[in-house]
Amino acid sequence: MEVNLKLVSMLWLALISYALAGELTFELPDNAKQCFYEHIDKGVESTLEFQVITGGQYDVDMELTAPNKQVLYKDVKKQYDSFTWTPDQKGIYQFCFSNEFSTFSHKVVYFDLQIGDEKPLFDADSGSKHHTAMTLMETSSVSIHENLKVVLDYQTHHRLREAQGRVYAEDLNERVFYWSIGESLIVLIIGIGQVLVLRSFFTDTRYSSKP
Repeated sequence: MEVNLKLVSMLWLALISYALAGELTFELPDNAKQCFYEHIDKGVESTLEFQVITGGQYDVDMELTAPNKQVLYKDVKKQYDSFTWTPDQKGIYQFCFSNEFSTFSHKVVYFDLQIGDEKPLFDADSGSKHHTAMTLMETSSVSIHENLKVVLDYQTHHRLREAQGRVYAEDLNERVFYWSIGESLIVLIIGIGQVLVLRSFFTDTRYSSKP
């Protein structure tokens, strides 16, 4: 539990700059269900991507529901998935993550909701001076901006994989530690038992009756 809280805090600090873009990392307790809501306009292509970082078998149930209660996407015990759709109606869309099938495993889940295309750096329809072709400086700025977005996306997924691997390694290290303690106790008990058995061979006194 403490590890998960630290992990959530770390990832929240790492992804806080992305929060406005629809990225979030949250903790999903056992036997719990958590839903999020987003207003999406009609015809705006949207993509929802999620990944379970820690907890149990790294799986979670996910369901996406339209404003008219139509289920657009539903799957159970998924570790990772991505779903893209184009809404045919305007309204509040609901996407829920469920851990109700788990009785003791807390999960840490990351999701990224992308709605529509990002507004260009230089909008020709904004009434500004950019009614002509972009200058070399503007073209370079746009290219750098696009490359930085790719770098940020790679960094985000790298942080997720690193966090998942670290938590798995810590959990494995804890299991090996307790297993080693158990083996040491067993060896100690067997050694003491052997000593007691050997002592019994030499301390066994037999009484013989006199004629």
